[in-house]
Amino acid sequence: QRTFVQRMLTKCILLGLAVSASAFMTAPAGIAARRGLPAISTSRPLSLRGGSAVKMVDITPNVSFDTIAREWRCKWSADTDKAALVSAQNELAAIVDEVKKVKGVKSVQRVVCGGCLDFKVVTSLDVESFGAWEEGKFAPEEKFLEKIKAIPGITEVETQTYTLMPM
Repeated sequence: QRTFVQRMLTKCILLGLAVSASAFMTAPAGIAARRGLPAISTSRPLSLRGGSAVKMVDITPNVSFDTIAREWRCKWSADTDKAALVSAQNELAAIVDEVKKVKGVKSVQRVVCGGCLDFKVVTSLDVESFGAWEEGKFAPEEKFLEKIKAIPGITEVETQTYTLMPM
């Protein structure tokens, strides 16, 4: 039986998941109305040198962003000469071109930590394009996650959405 602390921790984790970066996105009026969403953020154009404009979303008056990222992550085992890491990289190499072709992709980054044995793929998109990728279930996310879950030595396969902003 789960303890009170375990139940509370689960509730906190679920609440954290509910307050993801997509909650801060400005949804198109029709979608927001259908989902019953309040207007929780404003957006404004930011002009850059050269005359191009980037859409900025304000979470608060002093917290804005123009990029949303989707992270796929897992832990890998160093057993058998890091075979799990080698296989995870091979699976990423098989889909990275497909990810880069998603409309609005700014970058695809791979993060590996040899100390905590993290393997992460971070795909960042402009604010305007993220919603369409989300509606498409972040393809090829499902295919990639199924492949790495099948690799011996890969554990704790998770995803997360968050905002990015250079400081």
